[in-house]
Amino acid sequence: MANIKSQIKRIKTNEKARLRTKAVRTEVRGYIRAVRESIAAGNKDEAQQAYAVAARKLDKAVSKGVLHKNNAANRKSRLAKQINAL
Repeated sequence: MANIKSQIKRIKTNEKARLRTKAVRTEVRGYIRAVRESIAAGNKDEAQQAYAVAARKLDKAVSKGVLHKNNAANRKSRLAKQINAL
């Protein structure tokens, strides 16, 4: 453990940020999984509804700095392609 006060504070804030990031990533993965499952089931309406929610969550993750904007855009694009192929 660090002896310097400012470093102790950085360690604590980094840990909080790490946990917040982990929570957001896990949530996004869950919504993406829901879209993929509906695509696999061949249910286009359900997939489109799940996609709308997942896209919003991806954009939210970008605004929080968890994901890069291009990463989110690529994920949304791939999911949209799969839905349109149904």
